[in-house]
Amino acid sequence: MPTNDLILQTLHNSTLTEELRDAEIESLGRLFEVREYKAGESLLRPGEERLKNSLIVLASGEVEATATLGGEQATLHLLQPGDLAGIITFAGGNVSQISATVVAKTDCQVLLLERSKFESLLNTQPAIVYYVMRGIVRHTHGIVRRMNAQSVEMTNYIHRTHGRY
Repeated sequence: MPTNDLILQTLHNSTLTEELRDAEIESLGRLFEVREYKAGESLLRPGEERLKNSLIVLASGEVEATATLGGEQATLHLLQPGDLAGIITFAGGNVSQISATVVAKTDCQVLLLERSKFESLLNTQPAIVYYVMRGIVRHTHGIVRRMNAQSVEMTNYIHRTHGRY
């Protein structure tokens, strides 16, 4: 698939662009670059700087985000096409640090949006910036809701409550 088609198709499948019109998605799409990773390659790691200021949108394949919690490795999110990674450092700026490891589970393609390129839209197309940031918040809220539901489910299982176990 040609690069431009891949970018536009991926953006149309992402929460980033739910409130954007086609022309706005095309404007935003020009700011992205495509990178390919082989299975087992890391996209992000704590302490690395190479993609620190970039938002990652999965275009194809699978990647897994993990973090070390209490000395053990925990899967935070297995990403599907259209999903996002690198959100906190993209939105949080230089005061944020990468705390998760993102690794390609299969060969994959990702879209990268550098924060500085995105911020260049502030003066010319602020509505795109506003609606994309709303999309990032919706995506993050979905992750939190999913993790909360999993936590409740695990608590119910451990304490054998609500008659399902």
